[in-house]
Amino acid sequence: MANQTNNSANNDEIDLGQLFQLIGRAFQKAFDFVGSIFKGIFHLIILFLLFLQKNFIVLVIAGLIGAAAGVVLDLYKTQKFVSKMVVEPNFNSVQQLYNNIDFYDDLAKAEDSLALANALNLETGEAASIKEIFADSYSDENQKIKLFDEFIRELDTTTVKALDYESYLENFNSLDARFHQITVIATNNTIAKKIQPALIGSISANDYFKLQKRINDENLALQDSIINSQLIEVDSLQALYKRVLVKEADKPMQGTNINLSENGISRNKELALIKERELLKEQLVELNEERANKSAILNVISDFPARAVEQKGFWNSFKFLLPIITFGMVLIILGIASLNSYLKKYQQN
Repeated sequence: MANQTNNSANNDEIDLGQLFQLIGRAFQKAFDFVGSIFKGIFHLIILFLLFLQKNFIVLVIAGLIGAAAGVVLDLYKTQKFVSKMVVEPNFNSVQQLYNNIDFYDDLAKAEDSLALANALNLETGEAASIKEIFADSYSDENQKIKLFDEFIRELDTTTVKALDYESYLENFNSLDARFHQITVIATNNTIAKKIQPALIGSISANDYFKLQKRINDENLALQDSIINSQLIEVDSLQALYKRVLVKEADKPMQGTNINLSENGISRNKELALIKERELLKEQLVELNEERANKSAILNVISDFPARAVEQKGFWNSFKFLLPIITFGMVLIILGIASLNSYLKKYQQN
């Protein structure tokens, strides 16, 4: 019986030993596999560096030729000018704004000067100077926080609990931004200012937005009249309570009894009216601010300048782009030639 127990223990030890050996081999194979991948990558890097070393002079010459050609092209290329305007669309007109801008941009890129001139009330030659026009959102972190605050105010309590700021940012669309920047790139440095009325008019002339603005103006006027009526009523009640307090003060005191409760109630009512008056004044201020913000379908925050600035930037110049292009082309040609010679040697072997 003892021998059987010992044999069982020995078998368990042998089984555990084999298990650890198998685990060790598995880890070793995994490490060898990862090591082979890194060795392969390192080998490819070395081969590429050797390739660059072998063709270094040719590649440098190609880069210098491209740089020289880029400098010459930059000297003789037509200058382009950039103009920017910041707007605030109202009454959900932002989508229409982007649609119009995309339409003008398509005409400019297609070089359809006649159609672009008709759309923007320009001469055909002036329209031909427009090379690109686009719009993008103009918002920072503070503006996004304000938009989030306005957004959750319109939701019920249950929905607000299920929504956080990070989730709102993940679904934030550039069209949701309050301000948007319109950029015009042209060879004429005064053309942007000329097309500003047409850009604004294309949105303001829309019948749907005109109806929305008219209804909004009527609603604001109605709210203004209601608040002013409430202010008049509050002022009348205040005057009434003051007269009551004066009359109570003029009454002869009967012995040492003073009716503090009635005076306290009157005073509390007067304080409540004062608070109500302050709230009504705040509502009037907010109403005036909204009236100012919604005074137009498209508010212009910053106009196009009378004269645009020249488009600059090393990254957009030919002296930066051409060396990269020539270097890349020569690199590809030399790579194909080296691959071809390698395949020939491989076939011979």
